[in-house]
Amino acid sequence: MFSVFIDGQAGTAGLQLKRRLEGHPHVKLLEIDERDRKDDIARARLMARADVVFLCLPDDEARKAVKLVPSPDKIVIDTSTAHRVNPDWAYGFSELSETHRAAIASKKLIANPGCHATGFISIAYPLVKLGLLPADYAFSCHSITGYSGGGKKMIAQYEDAGRDEFLSSPRQYALSQAHKHLPEMTAIPGLTQSPIFNPIVCDFYSGMAVSVPLNTRGLNLTADGIRRSLEDFYAGSELIEVEKAPDDGFIPANLLSGRDGMKIFVCGNDERITVTSVFDNLGKGAAGAAVQNMNIALGLDERLALRTGEENK
Repeated sequence: MFSVFIDGQAGTAGLQLKRRLEGHPHVKLLEIDERDRKDDIARARLMARADVVFLCLPDDEARKAVKLVPSPDKIVIDTSTAHRVNPDWAYGFSELSETHRAAIASKKLIANPGCHATGFISIAYPLVKLGLLPADYAFSCHSITGYSGGGKKMIAQYEDAGRDEFLSSPRQYALSQAHKHLPEMTAIPGLTQSPIFNPIVCDFYSGMAVSVPLNTRGLNLTADGIRRSLEDFYAGSELIEVEKAPDDGFIPANLLSGRDGMKIFVCGNDERITVTSVFDNLGKGAAGAAVQNMNIALGLDERLALRTGEENK
C-alpha cells in the first residue's frame, strides 16, 4: 500500500484526485486537518510520511511547496503550470513516446500537462515528430472547455442563479495571446513559434474539444493519411483512440465528460482538415492524467482508479 498526500486537496483538481484515489486498491490517502492547510510544518510532516505528493496549488505556491518535500526519494506530481517546461521534471504525457513514459517511471519529479495543452500536444506532437508537418508550421488552435476548468470561483459564477446573462454564451478569453499554457504547447512538440491560440469557455460543466485546423496547400497530406498516421502513433495506447469524423456530423465537447480517456477525430477534406481532440478537462486534462502518471511512476497498471467507461460495462 502506497501513502499519498494531496497538497491543495480542497481545490477543484484536488477534489477530483481525491475521488479517484479513494477507489484505488493500492493507495492510502493522508489527509490534513482543515485548520492546518496553510501550516508548512504540518504539510511537511505529511509529505514525509507519503510515498507520493500531489501539488494542486497555484504556480507560486507549488514552487514553494516543492521545498517542503523532505526527501528527494518522494514522487512529486505537480498539477500547476510551474514546472512544465523545466528539464529537471518529467513531462507527464506518457503516450507521446517511450522516452516520456520512461522519464515518468524513473524521475521523481513529474509535471502534469495543462488541459488545453494536452489537447493541442496530442495532435501537434505526432504531426511534427512523424515529419508530416515542419516545426515552423503556422499552427493555430481552437479550444472549447467547460467552466469547471476555471476552478471554484468560476464554477460558483456559472452556477449562481442570478448570474450575468453573458455566461449563457461561449466566451473567448486570453485575448492577448499570452495564455499560460503556450510555453508547453510550443516547447513539447518542438515548435519554432507559438500557435495562435483561441480558448473558449462555455456553459457546461466539464469536457473539452481542442481543434487544430490544417491547410494542406504545399503539403503532401490527406485526411485519411493523417488519420492512419495518428492511429499508428497511438496504437497500443490504453486511453487514446483515433477515429473518423462522426456520422452525424457533430463533435460534442462534453462527449467524454466524467471519463479519463481521449478521442481524436480527423475530419474535413484533402485541402482543409481539422484534427480534434476530445476529453474531460478534469480527467485526461487534469486529475485523470495525474493518477495515470502516479500509476506509471509506481509500476502499477496505468488504468487503475481511472474512469475509462469499461468499469460500467
